[in-house]
Amino acid sequence: MKSRPLHPLLALLCNIALLYVLYFACRVVYIFEFWDILSSNWNQIDTWQLLWGGFRFDTAAICYTNIPYMLMVLIPLSPRLRDSRGWRVATRLLYVVINTLALWTNLFDTVYSRYTGRRTTSSFLSEFADEGNLGNIFFTELLNHWYLVFIGIVFLVALVVFHRTPNPEYTRRHRLQGTLCTLVVFFLAVTGIRGGLSYHRPLSLADANGYVNQAKEANMVLNTPFTLIRTIGKTTFTDPQYFTQEKLNSLYTPIHIGKTAAPANSQFSILNSQLKKNLVILILESFGEEYWGFYHNGKGYTPFLDSLASQSLTFTRSYANGRKSIDALPSILSSIPMFVEPFILTRYSNNEVSSIASCLRHMGYRTTFFHGADNASMGFRSYALATGFQDYYGMDEYCLDNRFGGQDDFDGYWAIWDEEFMQYFALMLDTLPQPFMATLFTATSHHPFNIPTRYQDTFRGGNLPVYRTIEYTDYALRQFFRTASQMPWYDNTLFVITADHTNVGEQEEYKTDLGLFRVPILFFDPSGQLPRGISQAVAQQTDIMPTVLGILGYPQPYLAYGIDLLATPPQQTWAVSYTNGIYQYVVGDTLLHFDGQKVIGLYNLATDPLLKHNLLTSNNTLPDCRHLQALIQSYMQRMINNQLVITSNTRNN
Repeated sequence: MKSRPLHPLLALLCNIALLYVLYFACRVVYIFEFWDILSSNWNQIDTWQLLWGGFRFDTAAICYTNIPYMLMVLIPLSPRLRDSRGWRVATRLLYVVINTLALWTNLFDTVYSRYTGRRTTSSFLSEFADEGNLGNIFFTELLNHWYLVFIGIVFLVALVVFHRTPNPEYTRRHRLQGTLCTLVVFFLAVTGIRGGLSYHRPLSLADANGYVNQAKEANMVLNTPFTLIRTIGKTTFTDPQYFTQEKLNSLYTPIHIGKTAAPANSQFSILNSQLKKNLVILILESFGEEYWGFYHNGKGYTPFLDSLASQSLTFTRSYANGRKSIDALPSILSSIPMFVEPFILTRYSNNEVSSIASCLRHMGYRTTFFHGADNASMGFRSYALATGFQDYYGMDEYCLDNRFGGQDDFDGYWAIWDEEFMQYFALMLDTLPQPFMATLFTATSHHPFNIPTRYQDTFRGGNLPVYRTIEYTDYALRQFFRTASQMPWYDNTLFVITADHTNVGEQEEYKTDLGLFRVPILFFDPSGQLPRGISQAVAQQTDIMPTVLGILGYPQPYLAYGIDLLATPPQQTWAVSYTNGIYQYVVGDTLLHFDGQKVIGLYNLATDPLLKHNLLTSNNTLPDCRHLQALIQSYMQRMINNQLVITSNTRNN
């Protein structure tokens, strides 16, 4: 559609105004897609605050992405150049291409952030750098979310049709106006990027929490172009310097003293056993607590795991430390929680790090890691080998074993089907010398939630596609334990079962900021040496490493950001997680939300599981958060200074 050329400044304002409309439309689409999560507290949201916050972040994103376009429109160049077809086409093309990509990333994140719980940051590029199967998943999602594709096309058409062409004619007066307009618009753009004249620094992701009541709602304020741009090349960790070093050491230390014998009052004869226990850690993809019948009076999709949980030491108030698979490995195996960005993707990922595997190798254990995906997938192999695992078994090794179907057992998206790979896992464990430590990371219950064709009529699931994959993997686990129980090492093995993170769900209690981190943690000992039952202690993934090392009697000091659940009174247990710029800290029935500077949320989990009532609004007494602050400061300092392992120089620090 041809339009009459306008004064450059007026044309620019019209084109920028169009972007605000389209960014607002993206926000409406996002809210619509997440209405099941956002609706429960919608009546407590200040709509005007939400709109104002969204406007500020949209302004920053629009300014970040359109400064080159603004300069092309406003800088007073020669009329001949500005009136040339090439210049007009380049200007229009820059506007359409840059803003189409920006708007499409917003629409893409409407799907992806469903599984991560936050807007996508630049770490996404590193997270999937080695994946070769993203094309299949991408096109599958295009079909599943065809309406978003349609909206994206509408956005593209709108940018092309409603773009206003700047007038190329410039007299001396026009050139002066153009210079002044360029300076004014550049100043306004910088102001927009910073969030306003009153801001002393550019807007950050955490600032979005100031416009809403809960961290999960911050995604409505943010937009994905902003989160991508603001996290490119940024220093992930900084020392907050809450305390002096002496005070910090008195408040918290991640250094654990090893055990050489069972405590005098210990019930755990494992520590006194002359035969070292084997250790198997099962990390189940997407197995959030919501799907387990054990936690819901039998109403769930995990009949086998429910029966296993009833024979285990099971923690019913247990949490993941992150929302992604790459968050789970450091948390579970190295007791390193996810703060700010996944540890594996930060510049500190090359720090020397200990793990359950590296510690148990000192005790003579054979350490192995199993994951049925491509060997380069998610960086798991690199992390495993860097943290003390001697052997890694992935899709490559599986396909070399002629007892199985090789590539015919590939699910077409991520990995070997769980049932086949778990049988391979069991048979390979039977070849390992005892004692051994092995970790299995399952894969089938990952999006897009497919199951083998032969089970299409067996596992029907429920309202959500993830349910039938949960049923399938639960069945695969039953088959694994049936095979393993016939092997000589089985009774002498401690099994630890948890999930990497949660996934989509239906129940309101699992859609809160804290509910999105609720995963099972259980310890199963077939021999019965480890007591069984339900524990009311607060547990988290980072507690697995110190608890296991305590059970197995690891004698040396080590570093872990969790606690030994069997050596800590339940009232002293706690859990921490990080979401959308907010630290969540659970102790007893209390949940704190801490933004890095101050406590912004206080909730009673016993009386308010849906987190509807922030007690800070009616309580003038600020809760004590020094333990959390000390934990954060210790974490940041040790990351920055590469002090994540215990040496003779660090044992007393």
